[in-house]
Amino acid sequence: MGAITDWLRSLSGPVVYAVVGGMVFTEDALFFSFFIPGESAAVLGGFLAHQGRASLGWMVLVVVCAAVLGDSAAYEIGRHLGPAILRTRPLRRHAKRVDTAQDLIRRRGPAAVFVGRFIAFFRPLVPSLAGVSRMPYRRFLFYNVLGGIAWGVGFTLLGYFAGAAYTRVEGTVGRVAAIAIAVLVAVALLLWYLRRHRTRHPEDDDGHGDGRDDERDDGRDP
Repeated sequence: MGAITDWLRSLSGPVVYAVVGGMVFTEDALFFSFFIPGESAAVLGGFLAHQGRASLGWMVLVVVCAAVLGDSAAYEIGRHLGPAILRTRPLRRHAKRVDTAQDLIRRRGPAAVFVGRFIAFFRPLVPSLAGVSRMPYRRFLFYNVLGGIAWGVGFTLLGYFAGAAYTRVEGTVGRVAAIAIAVLVAVALLLWYLRRHRTRHPEDDDGHGDGRDDERDDGRDP
């Protein structure tokens, strides 16, 4: 995932919208796409908008639409394939989590679509399970749109304001680093001055010691 996010940071222009929207849509549309960082894509989309590589308004719109359309596609996949999707290898490996998601749908009904949007593992899974359970599409769409708007706006703005905070922190760190360097230079100059001063004015301990020895020798002479 780190390589993908690093690659996203290098993009600009219309490609940014296409890639961010595509990643959000794919994570939601493919019920087994747990490895696609749709949430990270939304945050980085907001971050790139703060850097001026994209418009914040358009980025929010792209992320929200991709989230809603992705969930709708996942719903249709679940509705048409039915319980057969539960027997796929990716979902068999996560049987306990799948059971938890199904229990969430049974307990919360359509509201589970909204709640699942904010849980990483459930985000690509709940829409498909909603289709499998034959949840009425109108109810599904209502909560899908609510969740898509809340999630898309929230995480895109999170990336945008994180970019603003990063800029402020970067400036503060720059000033702190400059002060620290100045202090280190001042300390180094002070140490250099003290060492040079001692070199120019050495103590005469050896000379005084010789004089006392002579006096003691004179006292012992007859």
